[in-house]
Amino acid sequence: MKRFYKRSSVSRLAPEQLERQGRISRLAFETLRQPAEAITFLNTHHAALGGRPIDLAIASAEGLRDVERALSVLPGSDPTASEGTDQ
Repeated sequence: MKRFYKRSSVSRLAPEQLERQGRISRLAFETLRQPAEAITFLNTHHAALGGRPIDLAIASAEGLRDVERALSVLPGSDPTASEGTDQ
C-alpha cells in the first residue's frame, strides 16, 4: 500500500536563514531577559526597521545586523549580552 503525505504549504528555510533566526532569537532573549518581551519584539512591526525584526533578520545578513543594532539600544537591554556573537 502506497502512503500519501500532504505536502506542507510552508516553505522551509535555508540553513543560513535558520542560523540567523536562531541567532536573533537567542540575542533577543538574552538582551531583553523576559520571554514575553523578546517574543513581542521579534514578532511586532518595528517602524524604525520597516518590518518585523524576525523577518528582517531571516531575510539577510544586513537585516540581522540592523535588528542586532535595534536590540542594543532598547531601554533595559544589556549591552554585554551580544558580546562575542559577531561572525
